[in-house]
Amino acid sequence: MGAVPIQGTHDPRPTGKLHAARWLHEHLRLILLSAILSFALTICLIMLLHGASAMSVTVVDGGKSTVIQTRTTDVKSLFEEQNITVGPNDELSQALTASLQDGSRIVIDRAVGVTLAADGKNELKYTTADTVQEALADLKVPLTGDDRVFPALSAPIEPGTTIKVVRVKKDIVATQHPVAYTVVKQKDPSLLEGQQKVVRTGKEGRLVKTYQRVYEDGKLVSEQMIAKSMEQPAVQQVVAVGAKKKPAVTTLSYNAGANQPRTIKLGGQTVRVKQTINNMTLTAYSAGPASTGKSEGDAGYGITASGTKVAEGRTIAVDPKVIPIGWWVYIEGIGFRRAEDTGGAIKGKKIDVYYDSEKYANKFGLKRGYTVHVIGPVKPTAD
Repeated sequence: MGAVPIQGTHDPRPTGKLHAARWLHEHLRLILLSAILSFALTICLIMLLHGASAMSVTVVDGGKSTVIQTRTTDVKSLFEEQNITVGPNDELSQALTASLQDGSRIVIDRAVGVTLAADGKNELKYTTADTVQEALADLKVPLTGDDRVFPALSAPIEPGTTIKVVRVKKDIVATQHPVAYTVVKQKDPSLLEGQQKVVRTGKEGRLVKTYQRVYEDGKLVSEQMIAKSMEQPAVQQVVAVGAKKKPAVTTLSYNAGANQPRTIKLGGQTVRVKQTINNMTLTAYSAGPASTGKSEGDAGYGITASGTKVAEGRTIAVDPKVIPIGWWVYIEGIGFRRAEDTGGAIKGKKIDVYYDSEKYANKFGLKRGYTVHVIGPVKPTAD
């Protein structure tokens, strides 16, 4: 009989190491998945904690809006973190020292340079305004209702814009203008031809004109008359003109009558006189309206009946029947005078002495008892 091999009666027991290796092999995938999941959860937790400390802040810079995540606590720190610079003329909706909160919104209005031409100056100014009208208000430039602005108030502000303000001032001015009077002449048969007498003195009228004057930056640019009125009408001057024929006047000869020519001392000179008249009456007159009825500017003003121009110290008015026109006389107490004029009231032994001053002529009055020496047509000289 053959031999029968001896076989074990049971399986050998596995060792501890073998058991651990088998378990690790069977659970390796699960372990790896658990590790990966734990790492992911840790990262998410870290990110969650990190996100919980950051804030969302909106910055609007020059109209452009940006959302920024930040952990800074104030506006200044945020600007430093984000390299945002702010100029001295820029405007912020919040101060640099203002605290930040989640959802804070900061607006930066960037200032632009404009040229302001106003009140005689050209200046570079900075403003954050959007329109010309807002810029003028921002720069504290007042406007009146008549001022003109270029460009229009509604025009937008852009860098380099020039704003010109023209100051407009309107004045109402009244001016007075003389209105010349007219002269009306009327014939008067009681006056000798060549004589005139003012019956009514003329008066200038006064016209008032009202103008509107417009000034731009202090310079007159327009003037327009808006009204006129006659404040005082002119008064016509009425002049009586002589229509009476002049009597014949002898100027080349003289009838001395009973008096014979003689030589006497007059005014320090030896003078040959043709006649001496005693008890002459003297009055005085001037060229003005009180004596002649004429004023300066009137026709014939200051002209004598003989055609000469009156002169104080020379001219007298006489009665030609007593003293011939053109002859020289010597009035004691007054001096040498020449008979050049006549007068309606000068009759007989009466002489009217001419003075420039109407006031003095009136004060002269009436003087009697004067002696007058009639000399002739040639004035005596020292020779």
